[in-house]
Amino acid sequence: MKRNTKTTRRPRVVARNCNFCHTKTEPEYKDIAILSKYLTERGKILAQSKTGVCSTHQRSLAQAIKRARHVALLPFIVRV
Repeated sequence: MKRNTKTTRRPRVVARNCNFCHTKTEPEYKDIAILSKYLTERGKILAQSKTGVCSTHQRSLAQAIKRARHVALLPFIVRV
């Protein structure tokens, strides 16, 4: 049975270049400009597969975003 190539989706390939490893920095909750790059327009945290961040920095990035939300530097949700 032949597979229909028009309906099958290919996974989006993202370069595995972690920005934090490259610059040798850690994500901090005070850097709102950097943290907002890893959020969707609705305020959700983007997945590691879409951002290209390594697993160590993805965990610390999620923790920094959650801390920034508690200190009210970032919103929990964005109302449309």
